[in-house]
Formats: sequence, structure tokens, C-alpha cells
Amino acid sequence: MEGLVLLEPTELYNMLQQATVYPNLSDLNYLLLIDARNKNDYNESHVVTAKKAPRNKDGQVFVPFDAELECKQNVVVYDSNTCNLNEMTDATDCGSLLWEMGSRNKVYILKGGYEEFSALYPFLRTQKIIFMPKELDEIKPYPAEIIPGFLYLGNWRQGNAPYVQKDLKIKAHINCCVESETFFQAGSSLLHIQVDDSSEADLKTKFELACKFIETKREKKQPVLVFSNLGISRSAAVVIAYMMYYRSWSADEAFSHVKQCCNYVQPNMAFMSQLNSWKPTSN
Repeated sequence: MEGLVLLEPTELYNMLQQATVYPNLSDLNYLLLIDARNKNDYNESHVVTAKKAPRNKDGQVFVPFDAELECKQNVVVYDSNTCNLNEMTDATDCGSLLWEMGSRNKVYILKGGYEEFSALYPFLRTQKIIFMPKELDEIKPYPAEIIPGFLYLGNWRQGNAPYVQKDLKIKAHINCCVESETFFQAGSSLLHIQVDDSSEADLKTKFELACKFIETKREKKQPVLVFSNLGISRSAAVVIAYMMYYRSWSADEAFSHVKQCCNYVQPNMAFMSQLNSWKPTSN
């Protein structure tokens, strides 16, 4: 359908986690998330920050009065379980209306709807309907999901937050901070890559070690979180290296994928040069 694009659950997850000093969700023009299910289902639980699609007395959807579609960077609609754009569903009907009424960009339809998303990310369900600006500012983002259900990229706080380890079922960590202090639960597996975030630092010699570590966890289906102080440079470079190893991608292809998952990543120029000159062994 014109103006509609399917959105994978992992893409919405990452959209909800983007942050710099404050979560992107605190910018009211960043995301309009619409729940097109019925009122009872919405009230029972919905995706965090989602608004219920308003309907008239005949049950027809109309545009929320405060939607400001021309200002929204991202507009996402979901119902219970829409899986393709060829269906006439509550989600596609609502999405088409938002597109026709002036959405700034194409409207995303969440693939699998609420049923699939809530099964994958139950910790992002809520019954809360109204979020005050201060509450949006205080939302604590989760690490970016690089490979669904397996590989995550985050900062030091996320790497040591018990709720992150529990909700994402993290079983292994790569700590790219110089500091070794961590607070993991007993039984977690840790690789410490002790490298400064500087143009003189040699991270290239650690790529193979990190990739082998991550690969052993993938074979055991044990989710891995790679983190550094800010989650921008060192840890991002390690994750890019693994995507080169795992997908046989070039450095540019791997960087593009990681950037789509986490839009603020930016390995320093020395690390990017090291990635471009690195040749992974076959996995």
C-alpha cells in the first residue's frame, strides 16, 4: 500500500532505545506510536508511549487532535498481528489514513503487531497512558539490539544495570572500558578488552579474540552485551568487527547496519581505519 512500510520488531525496539543525553522519546516530534487495537486490549497493556487510535461513534479511526503529523520524524502503527501490507487490517487502515492526512514520512506498520512485539519484549509493555515530559526524560534506554535476541551494544551503565541483564537475558559481556570494575551476577562470562579510546590505541589485534568469544556464545544461544564507557566508539568497533566476521560484510556494510540500530555510534577514525584494513578469518 502506498505510503506504508513494514517495520520489524527489532527496529521498533531500537527506535524506542535511541538516546544521547536524554532519550529521543523525550522529543515530542521524534515518534508517534499508535495502537489501533480496541479499547479493552489497549487498556490491558500496550507498548510504552503508545497512544490509542481514536475512533468515532461508527468505529472509524480518525487522526488524533495532537498528532502534528507534519512534524513527526517517525510514525508507527500496530494492531494485534498484522504481518503484511496486502491485508486490510486495523493497522493498515489507520496507517493509510495517517499517510493521506499528511505524515511527514512514510508510515511504519509493525510486523506481527502487538502479539509478536510483546512476546519478544515483554518489559516494554505498560498500562500507563500519559507520560509527562519529566517522565520521558527519565526513561532509561536499553542497549541497542544488533542481532535480534543475541547481540547488544551499550554503555557502561547499561552493562552493569541488573534490569538490563535480566530483561535481555544477557549471559556474557565484553567490557571495552579500561576500568575493570563490573557488577555482574555470578555465572556470567566476561571478556575484558582493555584499550583506550584514542587514535594511538590498537584495537585491531583484539578483533579476532572478540569475534571468537561472541561466536562461542552464539553457538550456545547465550546473548552477549558489548559495552564501553559511552557505547559509541570502542564497543561499536568490536560489534562492527563481529558483523564483518559473522556476515562476511565489508567494514562499511557492517558500520551501516550498526548505525541503523544505534544512530549515535561513531568509532574514532583510528578504529575505523583498523576495521577497514582488518581481514576476518572465515567463521
